[in-house]
Amino acid sequence: MSTSNLTKWLYFGLEVKRWLFVLLIGVVIMALGFAYILREVYVSYTFPEWVGTLTLQFMPRWSRGLLFITVAAGLTLYGAWRLNTSVVSALLPAERRDDLVEQIYSNRTQGRGPKIVAIGGGTGLSMLLRGLKKYTSNLTAVVTVADDGGSSGLLRRDMHVIPPGDIRNCIAALADAEPLVTKLFQYRFDEHAGEGIAGHSFGNLFIVAMSEVTGSMEIAIRETSRVLAVRGSILPSTLADIALSAHLEDGRTVHGESEIPYAGSPVKDVYIEPASAPVNPDVVRAFREADLIVLGPGSLYTSIMPNLLVRGLSDALLASNAHKVYISNVATQHGETDGYNAAEHYAAIRRHLGGVDVVNVVLANSNIPGEAFPDEWQSTPVLAPGDADYGGARLVLADLVSSELRYRHDSEQLAAAVMRQYFERDLRVFADAAAAAVAPTNEVAAP
Repeated sequence: MSTSNLTKWLYFGLEVKRWLFVLLIGVVIMALGFAYILREVYVSYTFPEWVGTLTLQFMPRWSRGLLFITVAAGLTLYGAWRLNTSVVSALLPAERRDDLVEQIYSNRTQGRGPKIVAIGGGTGLSMLLRGLKKYTSNLTAVVTVADDGGSSGLLRRDMHVIPPGDIRNCIAALADAEPLVTKLFQYRFDEHAGEGIAGHSFGNLFIVAMSEVTGSMEIAIRETSRVLAVRGSILPSTLADIALSAHLEDGRTVHGESEIPYAGSPVKDVYIEPASAPVNPDVVRAFREADLIVLGPGSLYTSIMPNLLVRGLSDALLASNAHKVYISNVATQHGETDGYNAAEHYAAIRRHLGGVDVVNVVLANSNIPGEAFPDEWQSTPVLAPGDADYGGARLVLADLVSSELRYRHDSEQLAAAVMRQYFERDLRVFADAAAAAVAPTNEVAAP
C-alpha cells in the first residue's frame, strides 16, 4: 500500500477520525503523566553530567520541545503506515490492497443511502441494480417467479422450486465478491457437459442446492447473498408456484411465460394462476420502508407484470409513500410490445391495475438513433411523445442507452438518471404546485 493511501483514512464518512482523535488524546494524557513523573524525579534526584548531555540540556527548552514533537510525529506516522501495510497484506490479496480505503468509504456512505426497491426481472433489472449499488447498499430487488423457460424452467419442473434465474442475475449484479467468483456464478454449461447438466447455469444449480441444504428458498437466497457479499437483498414477489398466461388480440389464450413472445399475436392482457397467490410479506415491508420504488426496465408482460399481478403487491405498492419511477424500455420487444411507445408501455401497467396512477415519473430514453435497427432484430426504438397520455405521471427524458448497444440501457447513465429524479423530487413537487397555481400546463420535463 502506497503512503498516499494512508492519508485516505482521513476521508469524511469513514468513522475513523473520531477514534484516531480518541487515541491521540489517550497518548497525550499518557505523555503528561510521564512528564509529571519525570519532573518529580528531576527535582528530587541529582543526575550525572552525561545525562544532561544525552537529554540535550545545552539546547533551549522550546527547541528541544519542537525536536521531540517532530521525532514523535515521524515515528507515529511511520508506525501507522507499517501497521496499516501489515494488516492489509494479511487480509486482502495484493491486487485489492490499494482499494481498501475506497471499499470502507463506499460501504459507509452507501449504507446511509436511500432505501430503493426495484421491481422486475430479466437483464433489465440486473442492469439497473448494477448501477444503483454505487449510490446505496439499501437495495431490494423484487423479482418475478413466473419464468418457465431454459435452465430455470427445467429446475422448476424437476426440483419443484421457484425459478432461480432472475434471482441469480440480481445476486451477480449486486455481488461485491471477487470478479472470478461472480463470473463462475454466471457460468453456463454447454452441450459438451453431457445430458442432465447441459444448458444449466452454475448459479442456478448453486441456489437450488442451497435451498435443499437449508430447507428453504428464502434462506438459500440469503445465504447465497452472504457468500457473495451482496449489497442489498433479493426477494421473490411471491413464494407460491405461479404460471403466467396471456389473452391475445386474436382471441386465443397462451399459457406459459416462455410461450407468450412467440404466440404470433399482440398481447391483450396477462394474468397469473393461481390468482390468489399471496405477496411475499417481506416485499410489503420493503415497500413500506422504501424511499424510492422503481418499476423496470424489463419485458413489460413477462418480467414486470407478473410481479404486479400477485395478490396484495399492487395494493402495497400504491399505499407506499415512496417516490415511484417507471423506466420505459429503450426498444420494443418482438411478440410483446411491437410498436409501443413509452406512454403505451405505462398505459398497459395502469390498465392491469384498474386504471389507477402507479408512478410519479415515467423515465424514457431521449437518445434515439438516427438509423433504424437491423430487420433481423424485429425491434424499433421506443419513442416518448410529449403529447401522449401518461396519466398523472410526469414524463422525463434522458440519455439512457449504451453507446455500444443502442437497444440496451447503460447501467451507469440509467442509475444516475433515476437518482436524479429521487434527489429532485421535492423541488419538482414544489415547482408543479407553483406552476399549477398560475397556469396548469402539460409540459415534458427536461432531463
